[in-house]
Amino acid sequence: MARASKRPCRTLDRPCAGAHARRTVDGVTDLNHPIVLPEAPAAERAAIEAGGVACWEAPLTIDTYEPAEPDRYPLFLERRVYQGSSGKVYPIPFTDRILPGRTPRAWRAIHLENRWIRLVLLPELGGRIHIGYDKTRDFDFFYRNNVIKPALVGLAGPWISGGVEFNWPQHHRPATYLPVDTRIERDEDGSVTVWHSDLDPLQRMRGTHGIRLRGDSALIELEARLVNRTDVSQTFLWWANVAAHAHDRYQSFFPTDVRYVADHARRAITAFPAADRPYYGVDYPALAAERPGADRIDVYANIPVPTSYMITDTADDFFGGYDHRAGAGFVHWADRAIAPGKKQWTWGDGDVGHAWDRHLTDGDGPYVELMAGVFTDNQPDFSWLLPGETRTFRQYWYPIQDIGPAVQATLDAAIGLEVDGCRVRLGVATTAEHTAVHVVLQRGDAPVREWTPAIGPGGPFVAELELESPASRDDLTVVVSLGDRELVAWRAHPAPAGEPWVATEPPAPGEIESADELVLTGLHLVQYRHPTRAAEPYFAEAVARDPGDSRARLALARLAWDRGELEVVLDHLDRAVERLTRRNLNPERGDMHLLRGLAFERLGRLGDAAAAFGKAAWDGALALPAALGRARLAMRTGDTAGALSFAGAAVRADPASGQAIAARVIALRALGRDAAASDALAAARAADPLDPLLAALDDALAPADPRTLLTMAHELHRLGDAERAIGLSRRAAESAPGPFGNPGPLAGYALAAFLDDAGDGEGARAARADARRADPRLAFPSGLDDLGVLDAALAADPSDARANGYLGCWLLDAGRVHDAIVALEASITGGVGDPVVWRNAAVALVNTGGDPVAADARYARAIELAPDDARLVYERDQLSAVRGARPEDRLPAIERSGAGALVRDDLAIEYAGLLVDVDRPDDALAFLGDREFQPFEGGEGRVIAAFDRASAALARRLMAADPAAARDLLTSGIRVPEHLGEGRHPADPVAERFVLLGDAELACGERDAAEAAWRRARDVHGPLAAGTRVVDDRDAWVGVAHVRLGEHDDAERVWASLDARAAELEASADRVDYFATSLPELLLFSIDTAERRADDARRLREAAARGRLLSTANVEEARA
Repeated sequence: MARASKRPCRTLDRPCAGAHARRTVDGVTDLNHPIVLPEAPAAERAAIEAGGVACWEAPLTIDTYEPAEPDRYPLFLERRVYQGSSGKVYPIPFTDRILPGRTPRAWRAIHLENRWIRLVLLPELGGRIHIGYDKTRDFDFFYRNNVIKPALVGLAGPWISGGVEFNWPQHHRPATYLPVDTRIERDEDGSVTVWHSDLDPLQRMRGTHGIRLRGDSALIELEARLVNRTDVSQTFLWWANVAAHAHDRYQSFFPTDVRYVADHARRAITAFPAADRPYYGVDYPALAAERPGADRIDVYANIPVPTSYMITDTADDFFGGYDHRAGAGFVHWADRAIAPGKKQWTWGDGDVGHAWDRHLTDGDGPYVELMAGVFTDNQPDFSWLLPGETRTFRQYWYPIQDIGPAVQATLDAAIGLEVDGCRVRLGVATTAEHTAVHVVLQRGDAPVREWTPAIGPGGPFVAELELESPASRDDLTVVVSLGDRELVAWRAHPAPAGEPWVATEPPAPGEIESADELVLTGLHLVQYRHPTRAAEPYFAEAVARDPGDSRARLALARLAWDRGELEVVLDHLDRAVERLTRRNLNPERGDMHLLRGLAFERLGRLGDAAAAFGKAAWDGALALPAALGRARLAMRTGDTAGALSFAGAAVRADPASGQAIAARVIALRALGRDAAASDALAAARAADPLDPLLAALDDALAPADPRTLLTMAHELHRLGDAERAIGLSRRAAESAPGPFGNPGPLAGYALAAFLDDAGDGEGARAARADARRADPRLAFPSGLDDLGVLDAALAADPSDARANGYLGCWLLDAGRVHDAIVALEASITGGVGDPVVWRNAAVALVNTGGDPVAADARYARAIELAPDDARLVYERDQLSAVRGARPEDRLPAIERSGAGALVRDDLAIEYAGLLVDVDRPDDALAFLGDREFQPFEGGEGRVIAAFDRASAALARRLMAADPAAARDLLTSGIRVPEHLGEGRHPADPVAERFVLLGDAELACGERDAAEAAWRRARDVHGPLAAGTRVVDDRDAWVGVAHVRLGEHDDAERVWASLDARAAELEASADRVDYFATSLPELLLFSIDTAERRADDARRLREAAARGRLLSTANVEEARA
């Protein structure tokens, strides 16, 4: 039996099927308002009917939960772990709360549609695809979230699920909740591309992605251009993050030669698709022994906990997902040579995942993420972009119907093939219409069947047949061709032999034997942006062994460059050049010469800079930045003819470089060759209308990000266009605080520097005065340009308190904490009334081992200046904890701040814990009883821990007088109330609650129920908790459960494990797990970890001692 099905296309002026998702919370059913897509305008509708592509912009009204205002205080989070790499967020304003309640909001939306597909793009949310809709099947092949409901998942806080998110230069796109610039491009071939562009808020590299549809194809084409516009090499990754609606019949599919998948950073592996070992703490083989197929981790419903996996190897270019319930799915295709990354992530079909479902949607249910990585195959796994380098690539998606999970796919077609003994089910889906394709099924070399169906998007070919004898899929071959052209073919090919490698933690610097390994380890830590291991000690150890080690010296110079220590940069580079040129005046690489030129340029040593850039140009890979450097210097010294020559060399190195073209246009204008300049600029603008530098030269820059005005002002000034630099800095100085931050004050100081350079001293003084008066909120300076204008401001007026405050902020972010204290104290001495400066001074004091009493006084002053500020209350309380303050002293300080301070989840958790500490567990439970919490991804469990601790404390109080009430209290909290925002992870011990529950049952005369509860307390291991966990004081309750059950040998093993862990803490550094992927705690203070380890060890030993006393007493009681 064979068929080629064709379902009619559907109109879209209505909600999609399945959008009316309902959820029930506390017995109340909530109808999720579906997104209603507007009908295409008449002209665009006609384009579709004619077989073309429609594209138009029309707002889309979506129920939206708004983020709270971003934090006014900069966060210096060098030790924060985020997706396995650094969670450093500065200078992006951080948002740590989502407001309750939803309201309809009109979002800017761009609609892209052809006969088969409709897409909705949201430029205000990072240029994501929000809706991917298969018109032929009335099916959302990308997860459609009918509400914008951000949760605290993003690097800077808010993040939404659904659609396709384009993540770069690190995971979850730092600008994921920020707008981008857009342009619609209609090509002569009828295709339409919607371009999105921005400068990433951390490194200021430029990312551009275009989403393209063609009239004759169901392919969704993404074209990306990534440009390192900065002066030095940068690291990056790119993951296109597709969400797909998940349920018990949703299956992810990967190439059939994928035999293993790896966790983040390749810290663990397992077989695929059937996991052959515990993975993420889940013993999949044990589950499969109880329920066949439960080890298949390509099926969402089999994964009970949050889980990632990335393939380790394949010879194929595709993967995707298939909804067996709907009979539809999608394929992703990209050239594996540059796009090896293929990943699945899920929150898991368990309590943790279901809690996150509630945080992220109002009824659309769970999803899986099927991510496609380019120039990366793991997270974290970063690649390098040279200064000025551009990377371009393409990725593709298309919907499939009826064929089942694809076993092979190309840009033309996908094959589904299922074989069960003699039964064969074959499906083919194509991305274009064909009146007749040739489908051949073979077994070995022998033909089985041939067909010539008509086929097209939404009309796949499906055949079911019986073989004469049983076969496997690998015995068969399928070829689909059109004339002489093969569209797609399934042929089994072998998987790589053996298990793939697993990463290991590198040794400490002193334990590494070779200098080569030291440098490579340090470079790895830099490249992967490791959050908890510093690279500098590895390079320093190499230099200590060999002061002339050129690689280590260059690496140290790069770190010093980032810190703005230009003289230190030159010292390291001089040593590197001395070694490299001892025998060969012309080394293979010119990166040390380029960096020397950049340092000389910023120090004003123009002759030295010119010589260094000239030498760097010998390295062809650096021809572009070297020529740009020479062009800048030539303009600065008035050599416009030389500038034009060097700019021409830059254009020849990369004819598409906006910076090179800009340098040429500026030089042409300076030479009076306006017509040639206009022609060059017009041609470049036509090729790349969203390039911000070219737009600025054309006086047409209107970016979504106001910081781009200031960035372009600095670039134009360096290139020699002072007039436009001054104009842009004036515009940027008028900016108000917003989600991108606040460039206003720094733009004012830049304007002053530009005016001083132009000889307008009076104008510069006025600009500095304006900068001092500007709104300082969210003004977080970053980058060497900001450092330069602040240095210039303080050179002009050393008493400028505002400039000193901003400089202190810059230095704190750079890790120059001692220098930051000097600047911040100067700001305070100058009479600054900004709570941010006083708070930053407190942070700097604590993190340099300064006087904590003085730090507390600075917090006190900051709170006087901002009395209702919850963050200041929280941070001051954390300082009190670091200082060893008693709960009896900390609690009143929080309560004096008023209920408004407890809007912060972190402070609310501390408050509940302190209530328990002072024997007010009833108040703690009452406080937790109606407050809703919003966890950060990876930080789940803190609220549950507070809830369990309060419950246990109150139950102990109730036990003597009313054990039934204690039993009811403990039983009611086994399942976590939804308003706490967290679900219990099966690997987290709940032993204390169950021990006390057993005690309460015994007090009520229920011996059997008591023993059942104690068994639940002691049974902490099982198929869902099979991973190793670091022992902590909660494990003491497992030992108590063993004692209650008379299992004294087992109890002793628990006490011994507590002692062993204590010994580990006493003997060695207790560092954060090298492979940690998500520790979102916003680590503010660098505290004495040795003292903390000693306290932890003491508590563990005391718990073990108490446990042994309990065991002894229990044994003696039994003997009596």
